[in-house]
Amino acid sequence: MMEKIVADTSIIIDGEITKLIEAGSLRDCEIIIPVAVLDELQSQASQSKDYGFVGLEEIKKIRELAQKNRIVLRFEGERPSMDDIKLARHGRIDAIIKDIAKKNSATFYTADYVQALVAEAEGIKTNYSKPQIKISDLEFERYFDGETMSVHLKEGTRPVAKRGKPGAFSLVEIGDRVLDREYLEGITTEILESSRVNQSGVIEISKAGALVVQFREFRVVITHRPFSDSYEITITHPLVKMSLEQYNTSEKLMKRLSESAEGILISGIPGSGKSTFASSLADFYAKRGKIVKTFESPRDLQVDEKITQYTVLEGSFENAADILLLVRPDYTIFDEVRRYHDFRVFSDLRLAGVGMVGVVHANAPLDAIQRFIGKVDLGMIPHILDTVIFIKAGQVSKVYGLEFKVKVPTGMTEQDLARPVIEIRNFENNNLEYEIYTYGEENIVIPISKEAKGSGIERLAESKIKETVRRFDPKAEIEILSNSSVRVRIDKDSIPAIIGRGGSTINELEKSLGVHIDVEPRTSPTRNGEWFEMSESGNNFIFEVDTNKSGMDTDIYVKDRHLLSTRVGKKGRIIVPKRSGHGKKLINAVMSKDDIRIVVHE
Repeated sequence: MMEKIVADTSIIIDGEITKLIEAGSLRDCEIIIPVAVLDELQSQASQSKDYGFVGLEEIKKIRELAQKNRIVLRFEGERPSMDDIKLARHGRIDAIIKDIAKKNSATFYTADYVQALVAEAEGIKTNYSKPQIKISDLEFERYFDGETMSVHLKEGTRPVAKRGKPGAFSLVEIGDRVLDREYLEGITTEILESSRVNQSGVIEISKAGALVVQFREFRVVITHRPFSDSYEITITHPLVKMSLEQYNTSEKLMKRLSESAEGILISGIPGSGKSTFASSLADFYAKRGKIVKTFESPRDLQVDEKITQYTVLEGSFENAADILLLVRPDYTIFDEVRRYHDFRVFSDLRLAGVGMVGVVHANAPLDAIQRFIGKVDLGMIPHILDTVIFIKAGQVSKVYGLEFKVKVPTGMTEQDLARPVIEIRNFENNNLEYEIYTYGEENIVIPISKEAKGSGIERLAESKIKETVRRFDPKAEIEILSNSSVRVRIDKDSIPAIIGRGGSTINELEKSLGVHIDVEPRTSPTRNGEWFEMSESGNNFIFEVDTNKSGMDTDIYVKDRHLLSTRVGKKGRIIVPKRSGHGKKLINAVMSKDDIRIVVHE
């Protein structure tokens, strides 16, 4: 009788059956592939997962080789039910495959050690094939040297690499060969198989067309259709591991980090060295006897072995935070804080008493703070953040300290304008550089200069007052009289609405805006309006007025009916998207040849 063989998913993906046939070890036999295996591979391929494509290609090769080596290939079994699929991770599919081996008195071929043990325990004749996977000198490693930060391999292009150090790197070609998809898929297979067999890597993210693997100290990002237009592999590698003492940190900052900083934000542009600094800070706290954990996705920080690195739990950092609180860390390094829920988790853990160090992408240290605005209550930010460190070219460029006060904002004089204010000071010289507070219903971020004396209203209030008053009259004109008083000119028919019954509406506006408002009727705009030229560019209408009008408020009229209020941009240009509501009305006006006027308020 012909020997019967049942192959599971693992040995097909590893290509071991193909190798055995080519080596002549399998001949004059019957290979049975369970339908459940085929369905599993098809499901993975349908989700654009690499293992699915690899497995289906292997079955195709097995069929071609079987015809040449007197091997019978057939599929057996029923398709898995929905219950089977739901319980797949608990071994239901594996059990179906082993049942087929039992039924046919066949030898069960697998490359999964656990599967082999279970099959032998059930009395099934088993052939465990330990995969011979290359674990060192992988193909991609030849592109790296001591100065390479990252390697970029893209289908249809030559390989390139970033070489240098954070803030001072260059992009160079590292080969003459134009890469094809087959070569890149080979690199992917090497990394995946080495990760799986030798536990040297872990899949951090796996989605349709995107795969992120942390392979030893390398972070590997693989993208292909449908996510990207072509196959691409990006591999990053940390060049240096520094101690905190090696940075240009002042004695004052070192004391702050050692004794009082517990809400720290590390910011900088991509590639500036933020994560390297975060790793140094983690090791610094660990050496001082603190319990330190990390939150990472992917887990690529280079930290001491005493530090446990956590990732998302069941797809969420919120779930991971529940576990984190139970292990009671002194500090948690959150790399990187990106999504809305990340900011919430960071804030909740800090308010729960955990020392937090967050890593955030930002072009400037202030931008890092602003990313918290709108995600948490404004007044809570100083309780969450106390120190913001900006990294540039691998070094500490600037440090901010945050403090919460109730005061009259800088530049305002009326005592009844006092409100909660977040002061942002240069940590080294204690100079006040920014203030954040609520003005009306808006959160306002104001730069503070040495010359800022009595100019608070001019610097911030005019735009807010215009926005509020033009709800009553889109053509309203605003004149700043003093730090606490403005004159508003609106259409006489709109005056009753802004005043309100018994002055209730105007009183509410004055209280909200913090200024006294004088209301006067507005004279009608000039009939001719402003000179302008109108043109179209792509999906936009372009109005060009005198360049001297740049930055001024303007109103656009169609057939003497107000269309919109806006501001003249650079070089005297006003841009109106065609797809906007105003743009669609302009299209109708142009088609109907209606009169269009522009009035600029100087």
